[in-house]
Amino acid sequence: MYNENRCHAGMMNRGRGGKFGHRNGSRFGQYAQHRFWDGLRHVPANIEETDENFIIDVFAPALIKAHLKVVTKDDVLTISYTPTEDDTASKFSRREYSNGAFERAFALNGKVLHESISARYADGILKVILPKNPETNIAAKDVAVD
Repeated sequence: MYNENRCHAGMMNRGRGGKFGHRNGSRFGQYAQHRFWDGLRHVPANIEETDENFIIDVFAPALIKAHLKVVTKDDVLTISYTPTEDDTASKFSRREYSNGAFERAFALNGKVLHESISARYADGILKVILPKNPETNIAAKDVAVD
């Protein structure tokens, strides 16, 4: 379950060059342009495993819950956010974060009961609970070493 599919494969190092993001001798100059992949921002996610569930916590503060989308298709969980143009139309004198669009995809590898997945957005964290499939999640077994 912990395998992550990046919808934009090969894009992870785009725009990053050298130590601390140096690019063509510019130390910090173009950072804001290169932290996005094809217009999508990267949001951090934690994956926790309990005996019964996998839990994905996506850190995405100040979003409009109605624009969040959680979908499973072909054994892949996709989490996305698409704001309306009105959400991004504000004029800022300084902007250090953005509530722009993002998309994350996670391979489920047959280890999750799709019909029992639940999601909740509160306090800037999207929590997706993925109940384990007991048929495909086999408990760890100690193997004796001779």
